[in-house]
Amino acid sequence: MTGRLSKRIGRAIAVFFVIAAGLALRRFGYDFGMPFSVVKYGGSILWGAMVFLLVGVLSGAARGWLVVLIALAIAMTVEFSRLYHTPTLDTFRLTAAGKLLLGRVFSLWNILAYAAGISGAALIELRFTRERQSGV
Repeated sequence: MTGRLSKRIGRAIAVFFVIAAGLALRRFGYDFGMPFSVVKYGGSILWGAMVFLLVGVLSGAARGWLVVLIALAIAMTVEFSRLYHTPTLDTFRLTAAGKLLLGRVFSLWNILAYAAGISGAALIELRFTRERQSGV
């Protein structure tokens, strides 16, 4: 298996786990006594990490910094799209899929959380890549 293919597969597997963690946090976070900020922004951090990983899966051999920039652009576009309202879009935003994919309310804090998730995922990937290259 080539390095590029294995990196894409690793990212795809990571997407699955990040989505599972995000859904679990949103569903069970309050049941475990987690505060609102952990559930809300933890989910947003995981969403940002997911966007980074998905961009990485789709882009293949793109450099890490380019994947970060594209993921940030997507996250910011989604967040700023919350300022645009149509009846159809607002109806979709009220569904479970709409809440998870697009959200409902614009927040600069979400952009910071997405940036943290994207940066964190990029740094973790960089560490794993360096460890793999050094044979650790």
